Amino acid sequence: MTDQLSAEHFVTRLSAIGPTVPMGQVFGLAKEFIELPPSEIGKLLASPTHLVRVGALSIMDKQARRKRTTPQRRQELFELYLGSPDRIDTWDLVDLGAPYVIGCYLSDKPRDVLYRLAVSANPWERRTAIVSCLYFVRQGEVDDTFAIAELLVADEHDLVRKAVGGLLREAGKKDREQLLRFLDRHAAQMPRVMLSYAIEHLDEDQRAYYRGLRRREQ
Repeated sequence: MTDQLSAEHFVTRLSAIGPTVPMGQVFGLAKEFIELPPSEIGKLLASPTHLVRVGALSIMDKQARRKRTTPQRRQELFELYLGSPDRIDTWDLVDLGAPYVIGCYLSDKPRDVLYRLAVSANPWERRTAIVSCLYFVRQGEVDDTFAIAELLVADEHDLVRKAVGGLLREAGKKDREQLLRFLDRHAAQMPRVMLSYAIEHLDEDQRAYYRGLRRREQ
């Protein structure tokens, strides 16, 4: 590894941009550092600076999306993400990494880890569990999304609730009937924001019906 491909050099380049760094420039810099090895990405994840960790997750995401990334590297990225629950601690970091670093990696593997994350005391691990399913949904697979949403339907954290509602909405685009069955079971007790996200693409009569179920339960 050269000095030009190190965590230290990434931080130096990021600092040189200025005190206020647009996200687009962070992502552009991450593209330049796409070959950064996991050992160096881990150093970025250990940074107390949020933007540095954004860069780390962006590099991980870009590596995970790249077709020529080896299975060994995909596993290393997967393990690095799961081994950093104290550093991946905001919604944007989860959303950057979970779909491809976690979801894509698990696309041809057992998904038990997502169900363990869904019952974690850590809200960002719970958000990871549901947001990782976005990769499956894009491939037309929705069963895990609905199953994990069942585990999170009463979650108390607002940013987990929003993620669950958003994934239900996306899964419903692929399988409307399964979404409606889920709502028939849970709409009356779902948190308001989760329900609002989940029914966003239903027609007005259906939205009114499910909102009415929730009001009657209050």
